[in-house]
Amino acid sequence: MPAAAPTWDPAQYLRHAGHRARPFTDLLARVPEPPGPAPRIADLGCGPGNVTALLADRWPTARITGYDNSTEMLDKAHVDHEGPTPGGGRLSFTHADVRTWSPPEPYGLIISNATLQWVPGHIDRFPDWIAGLAPGGTFAFQVPGNFDAPSHRLMRELADAPHWRDRLAGTLRHSGAVHSPETYLEHLTALGCTADVWETMYVHLLQGEDPVLDWVKGTGLRPVLTALADEPGAQAEFLAEYRHALSEAYPAGPHGTPFPFRRVFAVARKERA
Repeated sequence: MPAAAPTWDPAQYLRHAGHRARPFTDLLARVPEPPGPAPRIADLGCGPGNVTALLADRWPTARITGYDNSTEMLDKAHVDHEGPTPGGGRLSFTHADVRTWSPPEPYGLIISNATLQWVPGHIDRFPDWIAGLAPGGTFAFQVPGNFDAPSHRLMRELADAPHWRDRLAGTLRHSGAVHSPETYLEHLTALGCTADVWETMYVHLLQGEDPVLDWVKGTGLRPVLTALADEPGAQAEFLAEYRHALSEAYPAGPHGTPFPFRRVFAVARKERA
């Protein structure tokens, strides 16, 4: 039986908003100008809308829609960011499942920030999304490439331990949830795009008590928290075990806790007609 879709907590996610937004701004710096005076832009997996708003800052005449399947995230995005932009464009948010979403009209830019790792077989969606670009349009994304890092490996090992296996089997994503940069480059160029693919290792310096646990409680740990939501005692027990493992894997230093985080980026531009 498939695991239930994770529930999301915008407040928890935004606790590390500065660090989480950094890869998006680095991706955005490599995205070319979308074609047309008022380009149509889609943000797949927009979350609470904080980085979607950066698109409106960059292209104030654009019509931008953020898509997400989390009611909690969309409610936050509607309240904080939806509405007309100073340049005459508009920023809006709507419910959609990225696994099945198809462009309803030609887009100048389809972009996705730290979402596709949640979409099994996402590379098979690329042809549809590239086909939905206007000539000269761009498909760009970044995904975490840290599924073999201690933060994720320890989480999977604990969930697979005998004590937890029955309740958490199949809950977490495996290490193949994200492809190599070479694989992304091969698929995007095969679709006729000019592609720029790279990877970056960030070393975030996190503050506070148990900061790596606090980070993953907003993202990668959501499936576990959802699966154990009706068992507060079990949830607390899992968190205690996982907290101990993380504290050994990521010891605090004199200025904070270093948290290495690899990410994979791709910018693919469709040829003009």
